Amino acid sequence: EVQLVESGGGLVQAGRSLRLSCAASGFTFADYKIGWFRQAPGKEREGVSFISSDGRTFHTDSVKGRFTISRDNGKNTVYLQMNSLKSEDTAIYYCAAAGVGSSWVPGIYEYDYWGQGTQVTVSS
Repeated sequence: EVQLVESGGGLVQAGRSLRLSCAASGFTFADYKIGWFRQAPGKEREGVSFISSDGRTFHTDSVKGRFTISRDNGKNTVYLQMNSLKSEDTAIYYCAAAGVGSSWVPGIYEYDYWGQGTQVTVSS
């Protein structure tokens, strides 16, 4: 059974940090690109950070310099380190996996598997 399980969300004050984890099972994790997405109330789901199977990374402009994505293939886990959090970072954060053949930064419909999400709330 394929699973992506996010953890590490919570309530934090603006300016502080959180680290999200995405633990994968049931597929060949090392072959997959992993993306972090977020969805705030009333807004569309948006891509935040991505990491390729060989460790190349991409971050959307709004989080560049504040968020870092990394992966540990030995633990089948991807991390999202979020620093200098802002109230506008408040959202449900999802991780997703895209397989071989997907784009360098996969579009939202290219992802094969999704987690259930973890809530991040940043208070100002």
